[in-house]
Amino acid sequence: MPDLFHEKQLRNEGYGLVAGIDEAGRGPLAGPVTAGAVILPEDYTHRVLNDSKQLSEKAREQLYEEITCDERIRWSSVSIEPEVIDRINILQATWRAMAAAFEKLIPQPEVALIDGRPVRGFPGEHRALVKGDSLSLSIAAASIIAKVERDRLMLTYADQYPEYGFDRHKGYGTAQHLAALKRHGPCPIHRRSFAPVAQAELERS
Repeated sequence: MPDLFHEKQLRNEGYGLVAGIDEAGRGPLAGPVTAGAVILPEDYTHRVLNDSKQLSEKAREQLYEEITCDERIRWSSVSIEPEVIDRINILQATWRAMAAAFEKLIPQPEVALIDGRPVRGFPGEHRALVKGDSLSLSIAAASIIAKVERDRLMLTYADQYPEYGFDRHKGYGTAQHLAALKRHGPCPIHRRSFAPVAQAELERS
């Protein structure tokens, strides 16, 4: 289970506020990529909070409400839309979302713990932590924010484009989604720079 070991290490190095940052939605064929950023209290503990991928949708929703309603916690989220992903590529879009979520936090943290690899051009001091969402409570909390915020956006898109079933797969390349994409072609929130979407568009042109 994640804890605050890495946050405490950074505080021991002289940093004050430490943010955890994670993303959701790098892999889907449709919808935005979303980053969450969270500053937890130094004495924060939780028996359930974990990497969002390890939790049920119901558990994620409950944790989201806990995190966002706790006055001691500071959080933010930023989504980068598909047209930007297509223009600058998914890695750059993910980095942009993470940087913007960091800058959106008030008060501004002195350092960030980021899930995965270092982020080029990040606007502040940061440490990359591979599998950080299962090691750091701050990153785990950020993963919940990112996942729930993105899933809620995809539910609104499911209402707009019901033929694709976004409420069920959230834009990931499931067999159902690929079949709908082949049948209907891409819709405005599909990532046209992703091969299955480009292929579907080509086949209908």
